Amino acid sequence: MSNAIDITAHQFIKTDKLFFDANIWLSLYGPQGAPNDPKTQIYSNALAEAMRAKSQIWVDVLVVSEFINRFARIEYDIQYPNKSRRPDFKQFRNSPDFQPIAQAIAAAVRNILKFAARIESGFSTIDINALLTEFETSPSDFNDQILTGLCMTNSLVLVTHDSDFKGKGINILTANRRILN
Repeated sequence: MSNAIDITAHQFIKTDKLFFDANIWLSLYGPQGAPNDPKTQIYSNALAEAMRAKSQIWVDVLVVSEFINRFARIEYDIQYPNKSRRPDFKQFRNSPDFQPIAQAIAAAVRNILKFAARIESGFSTIDINALLTEFETSPSDFNDQILTGLCMTNSLVLVTHDSDFKGKGINILTANRRILN
């Protein structure tokens, strides 16, 4: 079973090894992260407290990739809310309209990398057959499976709002009541 702890009650310390999920980074640095949103405030405070405590914060290429791709898709949906009258996503990404968005995304990733050290996902050492068997027999997101393994292998605490991680056997810090209950 997962050990899920309410992030608002956690006392961050230097020896904490934290792995922030893409949904947290999007809440903090993405286009939908509104400063007055309670979720954004909770995770922003948690990041500030972790940094004050000099906790270790980690990120890998899957989270960065998910952050970049999701940020771009959110902006696409904002720019073209009428789905029947919008260009193909790849056309949008290759248009001049995407340039400032790409710059904003790159700036956000640079900010994340100021706080988080890079870690390898361990893809070369993962039991890929076990992951594929789990993927084909249960409703699991493949990237979530990789991140779960990464957290287990490296004794990382996952900071997430994604309830898909409930019951995955890893330590979680969250404000999501569905994970905590």
